[in-house]
Amino acid sequence: MPKARRSNDWGFPRWRGYGSSREATNVRLCDRHGCNEPGDCPAPKSPNSPDRWYFCQAHAAEYNKGWDYFEGLDKEQKEERARAERQESAGYAEASHYGWGGSGDGSRSADEMRALDVLELEADVEFTAIKKAYREKAKLVHPDVKPGDKEAAAEFQKLQVAYEVLKAAEERREWRG
Repeated sequence: MPKARRSNDWGFPRWRGYGSSREATNVRLCDRHGCNEPGDCPAPKSPNSPDRWYFCQAHAAEYNKGWDYFEGLDKEQKEERARAERQESAGYAEASHYGWGGSGDGSRSADEMRALDVLELEADVEFTAIKKAYREKAKLVHPDVKPGDKEAAAEFQKLQVAYEVLKAAEERREWRG
């Protein structure tokens, strides 16, 4: 009779590392024919269906590339689903100020991204570069430089609004610390 091995956890099984159990682990393979990667990304088989495919990350990305979340729904159903999604994710938006967010990591709002597009800047730009780009562009279309030019005046106002949005966002970030 073989001698029983003693465990190294001194009677406290919670001290063991994750995945340190001795039994075999079942791994679901990707549902794509011929793929032997783990299938840990669920994807719906059809719209409004609870059935799922389980793909590896590469095949899930390929499968979802042309996916239309609102396919087959009329306008009211689309609006209802979009409203439900916003309501479901509202908690994430409320808690966004707890994040470690900095520039370029997805912490910029849609308004900030539109303002950066007006200034023709990337999402991860520092505020000093924003200020510099604003000043350079504003000098070109300032009403004192181009008096009576309505297009230049409109462009100058767009630049001003974009800069104000980005300045307010920067002040909020500094205030939060």
